[in-house]
Amino acid sequence: MELGVEILKILNKTYDPNSMVETKFKRYDLAFKTDEAGRPILLFMGQKDEDGKIKGERYARRLKFGENGEVVKDHWDNKGKATQ
Repeated sequence: MELGVEILKILNKTYDPNSMVETKFKRYDLAFKTDEAGRPILLFMGQKDEDGKIKGERYARRLKFGENGEVVKDHWDNKGKATQ
């Protein structure tokens, strides 16, 4: 499953550094972990169960920076089924 443009808009924002953020998007529950700069780097997307864990897909973000600190590569990899 590819991440859509609307979900990428949520994931391209900056949040609190080194935190876990939970939100809803349409029928999906989203939870993502941020890095030291507040960029989402790990995403869990699916449905929350009765314990509050998200069952669905897990995605990891690959960021590659150039010499001046600019982002050269930025994409999300589907890592398969996950339970957060």
